[in-house]
Amino acid sequence: MDNKAEVREFLMSRRANVTPEAAGLPAGPNRRVPGLRRSEVATLAGVSVEYYARLERGTIAGASASVLDAIARALQLDDTERAHLLDLARAADGIPTSGRPRRRSSKPAAPRVSLQWALDSITDGVAFVRNQHQDLLATNELGKAFYSPVLGDGGRTPNLARFQFLDPASRDFYPEWDLFAEMCVSIMRAEAGRDPFDKGLQDLVGELSTRSDVFRTLWGAHNVRTHGSGFKRFNHPIVGEVSLAYEELVITADPGSILMVYTAEPGSPSAEQLRLLGSWAADHAETQRRPAPHGATE
Repeated sequence: MDNKAEVREFLMSRRANVTPEAAGLPAGPNRRVPGLRRSEVATLAGVSVEYYARLERGTIAGASASVLDAIARALQLDDTERAHLLDLARAADGIPTSGRPRRRSSKPAAPRVSLQWALDSITDGVAFVRNQHQDLLATNELGKAFYSPVLGDGGRTPNLARFQFLDPASRDFYPEWDLFAEMCVSIMRAEAGRDPFDKGLQDLVGELSTRSDVFRTLWGAHNVRTHGSGFKRFNHPIVGEVSLAYEELVITADPGSILMVYTAEPGSPSAEQLRLLGSWAADHAETQRRPAPHGATE
């Protein structure tokens, strides 16, 4: 797979985001491009205009780490954007950066039993495992109840990106839908930069680009992000709006998979709502396990 288009569009989009004033340069009259000119980026990075133009055309293979760092500084890239640029360069050099095999089954693997045990040990928070394709692979008991709008009735592996962009229920579940949409696509962009040979991710991007105008627009923006930690608001169909802190943990035994844990501030209304949701889930599970009354018909 040739990633020249990815490199070209990423560098052009980042250059357009930096104004001359932000770079400490005079704006001057008759500017015909948004942001910096190629010549200005080259000057700031200490490379020739011809060399930078070649990089921006996508010919990034062989670029040294020092040159890439200089370009990153000139374009004022944040840590995630800089890492994405390095990932694109390594991919162009044919060097896998993620440690993942380039060829893999498109069917998500079942989680290890010990991983499920770890999830089940988390009882006061929502915990789940997702892979680089945004497939929801496993949850704890509270997670099953919390993500019931995403999990549905089974069948196809639940996918957070498909739910976000293709299921109308997501607009109720995510009060800040636009923010969640941008975050989802930016995370997927970063994943694509780390492994441009991932056919499963390519197929998902193709599907969503075809079926969602919003996804297609956000994908074209070339924004990237690292999830890490933060706060999110949800509107759950059982307990209403909750505000939760999240922590993202890398699962080293399964490259590409992460463990996400959502918790509420102790003593807060959201903590009480999670407790109520846990009680509801336990009662619902008990009802499901209870045998039908003698003589009852389906």
